[in-house]
Formats: sequence, structure tokens, C-alpha cells
Amino acid sequence: MLYLDEKTTAALISHELAYNAVKAAFSAVQDQHSSIFPVVNASGPSEGSMFSLKSACTNQLLGWKMGSYWPYNNQFGRPNHGTHIFLLSPHTGEMKAILSASLVNAYRTAAADAIAVDLLARQDSSVLALFGTGHQAKYEALAISKVRNLSKVLIVGRNQTNANQLAQELSNEGLTTDIKTAQEACESADIIVTVTASTAPLFESSWVKPGTHISAMGADKIGKQELPPSLFENAILYCDYLPQSKTIGEFQHALDKEIHQIGDKLQLKERNKNDITIFDSSGIAYQDLYIAQIVLDKYLSEEDNHE
Repeated sequence: MLYLDEKTTAALISHELAYNAVKAAFSAVQDQHSSIFPVVNASGPSEGSMFSLKSACTNQLLGWKMGSYWPYNNQFGRPNHGTHIFLLSPHTGEMKAILSASLVNAYRTAAADAIAVDLLARQDSSVLALFGTGHQAKYEALAISKVRNLSKVLIVGRNQTNANQLAQELSNEGLTTDIKTAQEACESADIIVTVTASTAPLFESSWVKPGTHISAMGADKIGKQELPPSLFENAILYCDYLPQSKTIGEFQHALDKEIHQIGDKLQLKERNKNDITIFDSSGIAYQDLYIAQIVLDKYLSEEDNHE
């Protein structure tokens, strides 16, 4: 069995690698010989702590991801968020590899967003409104900048210090930024990305202009919500995996609306310029297995080259 620590996996990951892995994962959703199992969300012993398990099986891949959040870790110099991916042999059930993959997970989540933007956002989309200033927000903006020529990133956050820090980090990456109110950002945006832990809508549907694409990245648990349900009435809705999206994702609030799985639309390149499109990313285990395998393959290839 192999163990790849965080330093090793962080050195191997890239936006391109993550994009390719997650695109393959979306295709796997359509494979009737593959299975995604229900997500387990559980609480830890300390206040606000939690962990989740996401598992899946294909003919070639088998395993699960454990994600954890311990809100007071930063007081002791440790990260609040943690991710480990466990790969088993689908032929024997033996443990094949364990990857410490917190940065890999950030790239993986952002890659799902970038794929949705690439498929659904107008080609001339250039203004991104980014709701949320936590650890994931930077990766969302950087991944989208790989598939669209962004003229500006409008940052919306509750904490001014965090918003300023995110603006500086994105500026250091060559992106032009500005800090705006929710209404100002929505009314100017071609692309809206929400990456928060919200349990209530972050903006009003009337603020969203025709032709906007929205990626809702935060809802991954019952009760979470980032978008106003009235926005669904005149939008085209997409998700990563329908049963999960309607259970713990943003579309638990979509009632009986028609929802498409984005894996069905991987070849879609045309859209009406006035359509509002929404992608809900609840985060599926296929993404974790595919990205873990491709990182592992890269590691083994580099090890062979060093021999």
C-alpha cells in the first residue's frame, strides 16, 4: 500500500490535471456499471466539528473520500479543513493507496466549476462575481480564469478583512479585482459563483441579468442554500449527480423543476445568449476517485523516471 502525504500530492496537482480528472468523473455518472453511494455527514466531538464520507465504485476504481472540518484547529496552527482519499483494488478489495489531499480537493472542486462554466457560460463572459472569501474561493476564480478571459473578479464577502486578503491573492495571480455589494456584483456579472456555507439565499433573483451563468458550489448538506428558488423558474438547471443534488445540494430547494446532469451535456457548446444557466455542484465521489488515481499515476510515473 502507498501513502502520499500532503506535500507530495500538492506538488503533483494542477488545474489541467484536475479538469481532465473531473471531466472523466462526470462522464462516469452516465455509466450504468458505476455506482455512487449515499453521502455520510457526521458530527465530531467538539462544537462545530464534522466529517463526511463520499464513496463510489466503477469497474476500475473503488474507494472513498473523508473530508473533515474542525473549526478551532487554526488556533493551534493546524488547518481547519482536511481531506484524505482511500483507493481500494476493485478486484481484491485490498487497500491500494491513501492520499492526503486537501489541496487536491480544492483543485477538484474548482475544476467542476470550470467545466460547468466552459460548457454553459457565454464565450464572451468576462466579469465574475464571487460570493465567499473562504479557503476555496481563490481556486474557483483561478480555475475559471483558465476557461474564460476574465476582465474583473467582483468579490462579495461578509468579512472585510477576508475580502481584502482574497482580492490581494487574486491580484498577485494577475486578476483584476474589486469588492462589491451583492446587488452591485450580480448586476454586473456574466458569471456568478457562490462558494459559502450559507443556509439562506445570498442575493435576489431580480438582480441577475439575462445570459448569466451561475455555479452554486457550497450546498453539500441538508439545509444549506445559496440561491433564491425563484431564480429556478426561468433558468436551465444542471447538476453533477441528480439524486445527490436533490438530497443535499442546492436543488433540494428546486421542488419539481427539470434538472439535467452535466455529464449528459459534455459536448454542449451552444446556448441562447439570454438563457440563465445554473450548475449545482454537490461534489461527487467519482471526482475524488478519478483525481486520486490520476495523481497516483503521475507520482508512479515520476518515480519510475527517477530510477
